[in-house]
Amino acid sequence: MQIEFVASVAVITDNAAASRALYLDALGLPLKQLDGDYYASEEIGGCKHFGVWPLEQAAEACFGTSTWPQDVARPQLSLEFELADAAAVADGVAELRSHGYQMLHDAKVEPWGQTVARLLSPEGAVVGLSYAPSLH
Repeated sequence: MQIEFVASVAVITDNAAASRALYLDALGLPLKQLDGDYYASEEIGGCKHFGVWPLEQAAEACFGTSTWPQDVARPQLSLEFELADAAAVADGVAELRSHGYQMLHDAKVEPWGQTVARLLSPEGAVVGLSYAPSLH
């Protein structure tokens, strides 16, 4: 697997208003509302995408439900690694599985065109393998 760059970092929060108060108001990050309570920016130097991702939306993206499963560690961070193309995401999933990792979901195409597959890291972070055409 060839990682091209870190595509996205997002804190995952169960209190979106409090997190926005820190990152948007106190730190002054140029975050914009993208989807419901999801705020993000592509205007922070050194980072392609930084977001404040509500836990409900993370659960929907990973499990298709707004509730994070009780038997899966609750994440506090999402980290996505960008690959060369959409096919590399599926190949990366196969490679991770060959090393014994269990995926939260296989490669899928999101409505905005990103192909992504995710797993939960030993630290409890949602780690994605991603290909977003807009970043290339």
